[in-house]
Amino acid sequence: MISDQPIHQVEWIPIEKVHANDYNPNSVATQEMKLLYRSVKADGYTQPVVTIYDEKKDRYVIVDGFHRYSIMRRFKDIYVSCEGKLPCVVLHGKTMNDLMASTVRHNRARGKHSINGMSNIVMEMLMNGATDLQVCNELGLEPEELVRLKHITGYAKLYENNSFTRAAISENQARQLQKYRKEAGTDGDC
Repeated sequence: MISDQPIHQVEWIPIEKVHANDYNPNSVATQEMKLLYRSVKADGYTQPVVTIYDEKKDRYVIVDGFHRYSIMRRFKDIYVSCEGKLPCVVLHGKTMNDLMASTVRHNRARGKHSINGMSNIVMEMLMNGATDLQVCNELGLEPEELVRLKHITGYAKLYENNSFTRAAISENQARQLQKYRKEAGTDGDC
């Protein structure tokens, strides 16, 4: 039903109760921030900030819309024109992995976000128990992207207390290993 959609339930929340998340990989250049300010000044807020409510801390945490939030925090004229309240929708019943995935989906649908921030989200989701398939599905990643992001984070940290007898190798590495063994006259492990 339409009435169940978050956009149907926009709330004007005092900005003092709204806080940034600590995992957003999105970055916006100075020129784009200036343009966003001009846009909000000329047209007002045309999109709500997506949040979740943290009952323990009695505050709203941003899932999407950090830069719209920042405009109100930085510019008094915007703060005054909106009476210090930010238009927000509140998502309910989400896990931390759900929230991080939602942030990434919002950001990727629009454009750029930082590689380091994205790799940190991947690492956090994996450490929270998500599988590779879940991470790829939730974040819209190709398997190759996931592998690259794992390497950036030092993914091996997840396995520091495990012991392995063999490393996983690519087909190319297997061919090279087979060639080496043939040339060296050995069939043993490296």
